[in-house]
Amino acid sequence: MRVNIITMGCSKNKVDSENIAGHLESAGMKVRFDYYGRQLSDIIVVNTCGFIGDAKEESVNTILEQAGIKERGRRPRVLVVVGCLVERYRRELKKEIPAVDAWFGTNEWDKLIKYLVSLAGKDSKKIPFAAKRKMSSPRHYAYLKIAEGCDRHCSYCAIPKIRHRHISRPMEEIVEEARGMVASGVKELIVIAQDTTYYGIDRYGKRMIAELMDRLATESGAQWIRLHYTYPADFPMELLDVMRRHANICRYIDIPLQHISTPVLQSMQRHIDKDHTLRLIREIRRKLPEVCLRTTLIVGYPNESQEAFGELKDFVREAKFDRLGVFAYSPEEGTPAMALGDPVSDDEKQHRRDEIMEIQEEIALEKNQQLLGKEVEVMIDGVAEDFYAGRTQWDSPEVDNEVIVFSDHDYRPGDVVKVRINEAWEHDVSGTPVDENNE
Repeated sequence: MRVNIITMGCSKNKVDSENIAGHLESAGMKVRFDYYGRQLSDIIVVNTCGFIGDAKEESVNTILEQAGIKERGRRPRVLVVVGCLVERYRRELKKEIPAVDAWFGTNEWDKLIKYLVSLAGKDSKKIPFAAKRKMSSPRHYAYLKIAEGCDRHCSYCAIPKIRHRHISRPMEEIVEEARGMVASGVKELIVIAQDTTYYGIDRYGKRMIAELMDRLATESGAQWIRLHYTYPADFPMELLDVMRRHANICRYIDIPLQHISTPVLQSMQRHIDKDHTLRLIREIRRKLPEVCLRTTLIVGYPNESQEAFGELKDFVREAKFDRLGVFAYSPEEGTPAMALGDPVSDDEKQHRRDEIMEIQEEIALEKNQQLLGKEVEVMIDGVAEDFYAGRTQWDSPEVDNEVIVFSDHDYRPGDVVKVRINEAWEHDVSGTPVDENNE
């Protein structure tokens, strides 16, 4: 049977879909990841996102599109919807979209696999428990999920209700998976969880992200290791010492700060204030001078006054983040922030978002111009007609800058090439390989 898995949302969902696909292929089913559902399949699995309004809308529209295809008598014969949106709105979805054959939440992966395998007439008990993941990302990089769930209770976030309590994976299991991925051709490991810096507290009684990164750096064989989704409150400073010791750990920290105004941070239940945030940024940059700091911010939170927003703009100008994303606040059912209402209009939220991004674009251009004439290592991601697209260690795939590499040489995805930067724009730079410059 042919199965297509359509994955919505974040990289954590991507890993879930890859694990599901691995089990299905172990049962002899043919699995592909076709986001647009352009090819006919016997079974469609939509792995949904339920994080914010836009993501929920995209998930619902995708379900409706696939349900419409099914009802018109074309394949798929079976439509299955899984993941975060189901965990939050199963009852409403079942009522509104009866064309869906089965629904599974975020804690029902075993039930999902048994159901799908049974459709192919297979015995799920004979499927290997630790089936190998089928990768949906390019072969040279992969996401390594080290924990599930979240024990944080930020006022605006529904993730703890969707993904439930934080559960750290055993360290040996993670390191073994990393070794296997590298042995299969992965060059870059991207470490993810809802909160990577919380890793180990539930299983080992203390934060173990520094030790885990140390072992990944020394034992996995990966050329690059990248850390995402760190949390600013109680940030483990020993992690910086580990990063400094290992050249294959990218000088890159993804640290969603969300805001800088202390009253806003307190209302968001972030467990950190402005002074501690500023000290943390200074200390990270002191210990890792070459670090790329990536953050995300929320504008239009219910108690974000014009004064608080002005404070946020000043912070962005002064902090000069290397990479920055901005979300407009989205009220989420069942979260503490719902009690505050939604006093900031959608137009005002968009205006504030645009203001922040205008400031950041100037900073991004300035930082990219600082690379002019410098030689940097670039990992090749893909090839176009007359250039290659790649990234530096300061750029994560899909969300950050690209390096456009002009070359007649035959490079493959995953090759690391030293490139001299010749041109710079707000979001990208371009250059030519150093060996060609010297010819």
